[in-house]
Amino acid sequence: MSGAAGPGANLTALRSYNAALVLRLLRDAGEDGVSRPELAGRTGLTPQAVSKITARLRAEGLLAEAGQRASTGGKPPTALRLVPDARHAIGLQLDRDEVTAVLVDLAGTPVAARSAPFDFGAPAEEALAAATAEVRALLADAAASGVAGGTTGGDIAAGVGPGGAAGAGSGFALGGGLLGVGVAAPGPLDHGSGVLHRVTGFPQWDGFPLRDALAERLALPVVLDKDTNAAALGLVTAGTAESAAYLHLGTGLGAGLVLGGDVYRGARTDAGEFGHQVIQLDGPPCDCGNNGCLEALCLAAVARGDRTDAARLLGIGATNLVRLLDIDRVLLGGRMVLADPEPYVRGVAAMIAEDSARASRPPVAVDVVERGERAVVEGAARLVLAPLFALG
Repeated sequence: MSGAAGPGANLTALRSYNAALVLRLLRDAGEDGVSRPELAGRTGLTPQAVSKITARLRAEGLLAEAGQRASTGGKPPTALRLVPDARHAIGLQLDRDEVTAVLVDLAGTPVAARSAPFDFGAPAEEALAAATAEVRALLADAAASGVAGGTTGGDIAAGVGPGGAAGAGSGFALGGGLLGVGVAAPGPLDHGSGVLHRVTGFPQWDGFPLRDALAERLALPVVLDKDTNAAALGLVTAGTAESAAYLHLGTGLGAGLVLGGDVYRGARTDAGEFGHQVIQLDGPPCDCGNNGCLEALCLAAVARGDRTDAARLLGIGATNLVRLLDIDRVLLGGRMVLADPEPYVRGVAAMIAEDSARASRPPVAVDVVERGERAVVEGAARLVLAPLFALG
């Protein structure tokens, strides 16, 4: 499904999809809101269908009036706006050595965030306990800072209680409660089943049902995806580009792909293992079992403090990707890049420009990803929000 709204369909079977289109337009309109006639015009829905949808969304506390538009003859139309704090979602990023959590409202705006050390190589129960504890601490932080209440949508107490389970009765009140938790983890993994594969350097996770295990502990819906795909979803929801690659250089190296306005996960939801393209046949061994992988070479350059060589290697991989997919834009992120972005942007752009000159085509733009170090964890929260707005 494209990141652009509309047209809708006047069929009962698509009622939820049409409501999502309306919600997306309300979200994009911000505080100014949008009128019912404008909603009908932009979605292709009938005025009657729009009235039914907006009445239902208002009853659920998801929208409110935002004043009146100027009259063009007759009664001035009333503008409607999204109520951002009517619902919330949690994003959880599990890195190899750190866990980060964020609480966002319906507009994707962070209202609380925190991070802590994390050992991805720990036994599963220990790692799950640490992740659950971080969600518990996040909600406690939010409660302490006054992010609570909301009187629309039927308040429920939602959080993580002393026993480690999230749900009613734990003392953290949110208007309409928590929609769920989006988890971003290193790949490879199966987004559809929520099962990890042989995460590079941590083969003990192969086949582990991380999504279901966390859902049981948190008593909340959980969505699992690769960290790079989570960041790519943020690009889709922001309308950054119809085709782009997000290259993440942190404790590993991967890519999130946006093709045709959607996150591209592949037939087995395993696309984006960018770091494991072999670029040196007799190169050093990689934790994945191959030799000469881009990830191994790039991380080795980072380890010896040679950012110029790390950027050149990243640029070689990026050039291969641009050649293969003809994408419009390359965005860089991850802690290694964000610690000193300029050499990486310059080096990757130079490699792409050289190749483009040889091929007599214009080079694609290279930039640092918006939201920086929060791109992945906020994208994880959007894994939960996206279906509400017919995205993802």
